[in-house]
Amino acid sequence: MFPRKGHSLFRRYSLIKIDSVSKHFGGIRAIDNASFLIEKGSITGLIGPNGAGKTTMFNTIAGLFEPTIGKIFLQGENIVGLRPHQLFEKGVLRTFQIAHEFTTMSVLENLMMVPPNQIGERIYNTWLRRRQIKEQERGIRHKAEEVTEFLKISHLANELAGNLSGGQKKLLELGRTMMVDAKLVLLDEVGAGVNRTLLKEIGKAIVRLNKERGYTFCMIEHDMDFIGKLCDPVIVMAEGQVLAQGTAKEVTSNEEVIEAYLGRRSKHRDKIADRSVEGGV
Repeated sequence: MFPRKGHSLFRRYSLIKIDSVSKHFGGIRAIDNASFLIEKGSITGLIGPNGAGKTTMFNTIAGLFEPTIGKIFLQGENIVGLRPHQLFEKGVLRTFQIAHEFTTMSVLENLMMVPPNQIGERIYNTWLRRRQIKEQERGIRHKAEEVTEFLKISHLANELAGNLSGGQKKLLELGRTMMVDAKLVLLDEVGAGVNRTLLKEIGKAIVRLNKERGYTFCMIEHDMDFIGKLCDPVIVMAEGQVLAQGTAKEVTSNEEVIEAYLGRRSKHRDKIADRSVEGGV
């Protein structure tokens, strides 16, 4: 079981504001005048059928795409036009459905690569500032070790990242967000290809980061049981637009949401609603 949703110790207010955002690719409207908020301290779910615009929305928030029209605000600052590395420095981090690890480096080395502006990155510092480099590396290594302890993967610290299972790689990606001062973590299908045991551990880690360290998460996920246990609120997209938002129970009882997923009114809608009542949407 996961701890109850919506009980972060950190006060909630609007962290991200999506304001009438559209993204067009030629004649295709991947996002079509979408507006919603991501509250600070929330674990927000972003769901919808394939082609709903969820991944395009993530890529737009993270600076990979620029909106055709509309604005995106981070704590009141319009961040449209900022590149991913600039948003990274502001604490907006994105993970991917397929983990992007350095396969020939250890788990610890993967984590130590994350913090920006390391002294040793400039070649002349390797001669002129050796002491400072060693001190900084010692601190980064200590933080990386703390991350592996937090995520319960310390036994994998010296394992090559390429040898990890799919679920372990997702934990490593989560660990990377802990190596910097993350404000918002965009999780793209963290449950894809992960066995149930590891998925449970990932869920616990997300809740702990939310409650203990004030991380705000927004996650795309097709595992509705996982969404139902972790997320409040849940935002539903369909055909590039925001179709509904509310608690997991509310959105999965919504007839429009059921039709968007199934393509028609279905005799199975009661079964879907029942799953939300049972705590697994």
